[in-house]
Amino acid sequence: MLQPRRRDPDRLFPVDPRTRAISRDLYESVAGAPIISPHGHVPVEWLSHDEPFENPTSLLLRDDHYITRLLHASGVDLDRLGLGGHQVDPRDAWRIFAAHWHVLEGTASAHWLREEFFGLLGFDEDLSEANADRQYERVAALLRTPEFRPRALFDSFGIDVLATTDDPLSDLAEHDALRGAVGGRVLPTFRPDRYVDPDAEGFADGVARLLEAESQPPTFAGYLEALRARRAHFIAHGAVSADHGVEEPFTVDLDPHDADALFSSVRAGSATAQERRVFRGHMLLQMAGMSVDDGLVMTVHAGVLRNHSTATFRSFGPDSGHDIPVSTDFTRGLRPLLERFGLARDLHLVLFTVDETAYSRELAPLAGFYPSVYVGAPWWFLDAPDAMNRFRSAVTETAGFTRSSGFIDDTRAFLSIPARHDTARRADAAFLARLVGEGRLSEAAARRVIGESVDALPRRVFKL
Repeated sequence: MLQPRRRDPDRLFPVDPRTRAISRDLYESVAGAPIISPHGHVPVEWLSHDEPFENPTSLLLRDDHYITRLLHASGVDLDRLGLGGHQVDPRDAWRIFAAHWHVLEGTASAHWLREEFFGLLGFDEDLSEANADRQYERVAALLRTPEFRPRALFDSFGIDVLATTDDPLSDLAEHDALRGAVGGRVLPTFRPDRYVDPDAEGFADGVARLLEAESQPPTFAGYLEALRARRAHFIAHGAVSADHGVEEPFTVDLDPHDADALFSSVRAGSATAQERRVFRGHMLLQMAGMSVDDGLVMTVHAGVLRNHSTATFRSFGPDSGHDIPVSTDFTRGLRPLLERFGLARDLHLVLFTVDETAYSRELAPLAGFYPSVYVGAPWWFLDAPDAMNRFRSAVTETAGFTRSSGFIDDTRAFLSIPARHDTARRADAAFLARLVGEGRLSEAAARRVIGESVDALPRRVFKL
């Protein structure tokens, strides 16, 4: 049998020998630490049902929009990859992937995939058009073994905490079925976007089902009470956070009478675009108030224009690679929320952005004053080694290390979870080693910082 190629043990570390040696020592102090993943998108059903993964294409390619977006940019039609429900031979899609491997070079996706290919799946060389079938067979054979069932992988990855993302009306029965079946904890996350955004598909029907599920009247007060009841249901099933995906970090504090009138308007579908924006902003503020009351950590992922290509959305639906970052304004946008709740010490508000300019200009200063605010780890387009280094440089001098969230993998790509956390640990080791080498941090302090960043910090921020 071909042997896996040995990966460079010093990958992502500085070239300078002295700094590289410090990086290596720091990394080795946390390399084997358990994985804490308090925000992600792995379907709980994968673990609760524990069925073998279908095939290499469905597991590694089809749902990974990091990859499919670049293949599309290189001229590959998404239907040939099986997106949007299009039926394809998974081998044919894999061959297309292999023939276009070169377009991923230099990206974080290529780094993670190499970690999976060589470290986990036993590849002996990079994926290519010439070896596509052989590598497909290698992965397919592994997926038929007990060691590559979802629960076995979960335990082998050393996952201590994994959070899923769940619809507020879920009964969370799959979480109940999973309890105790794996070594770590699998926690639900309350994701209310489709029930609080009037522009979300099926908003009116969703609100009607929400009110019916909790036997609440169709008033704004009844609507808020229904949301509180669903949050309580999630807390009873182990949830520690509520996640909010918004295009803009915008909040509004409305008078109750005005909020009730606006609620009626958005339910009826007669609200203007500006009124719908105001409603979204008021609901983000209301969600913060609920987090103050019930203790759920509030994470806000802002700054992405979803479904930028209308034609692609119509053919393949959401999450097919055409979500594009936009600039953000947290300082003004969140001020109404922070005026009401920013000094509440029971509120943990974790702010994520894909707008790098916001890190040093807004998020670090906000987290450096408000006890409730934490800077979310580099997310989505920024969760790559160089971007992680820029994040640390932008945030640390203003907010230090303790006002960030710890690493968040935010992924559905299950096999990439260890690789992503390893990347973050290596990037942090490299950054801290530079500070040590420049005399700005002692080695003892750097060791403490990196240890806390992978364990104590995410546990504290996410109330674990």
